Amino acid sequence: MHLKKLYLLFGILGLLIVTYQLKAQPIKISNRNEIAGSSTFGENQVSFSLGYSYHWAIGKKQRLELGLGLRLTNVIGKKLSYTTAPANLARTQTIPFLIVFAGQSYENWDTLQVQRPLIFALNTTANIKYHISKKLNAGFNIDLLGISLGRNTSGILTSNGITKTEPLAKPASVNLLLTGDLDKGSLNSEAFLNYQINSRWGIRLVYQFLFTEYTTNNIFQIAPDGTQVSRFRNKANNFGIGISYSF
Repeated sequence: MHLKKLYLLFGILGLLIVTYQLKAQPIKISNRNEIAGSSTFGENQVSFSLGYSYHWAIGKKQRLELGLGLRLTNVIGKKLSYTTAPANLARTQTIPFLIVFAGQSYENWDTLQVQRPLIFALNTTANIKYHISKKLNAGFNIDLLGISLGRNTSGILTSNGITKTEPLAKPASVNLLLTGDLDKGSLNSEAFLNYQINSRWGIRLVYQFLFTEYTTNNIFQIAPDGTQVSRFRNKANNFGIGISYSF
């Protein structure tokens, strides 16, 4: 699913939730802690995540939850393609939030094929959940800020039709949500549909939009304005399953 469509989907979902909230009966969940994990699969990569979040029940009917948390995401891949990351090169305009709807500047893109990517990203998260019923809820979470560690590995940079080998590509160390291609580092966001088995345990279907970023140390893309580019990003639309535990 294209990111624009995802934002539109959640905008519509938000409007439906607000409308339904006015008519819905109370759930009475009160504030709660949650531990959630997921496993997702995409083209040439898998990811595993485990996070903790604290949720505040919102409104008289308490169907809406807002939360903050901490999540560790592990990404494992093979021969993944990473393209030019800086927003001023990747997109036609770089206004925060509106950049999501900007055009792609494909003419500026070069590709770094990372041979054996392995990343561990630890980030704070923002969370939202809506209780459709006592057994069914839907939500969205997104990484905000954190750090990444991982495997240094070789990569092949194709720039201006010339192929060069990078012996020591490494994961970007700082993760920061700035919206769209303004983002830095490795950031995970998930939309889910969760079924409560009982008051504690739930199982969920997960759609994941995942950014991971590698940097070069010895070779660089030379941008049209002459600057050296060392940041390259992989964007993945993955699907998977997860579990949740509330207490």
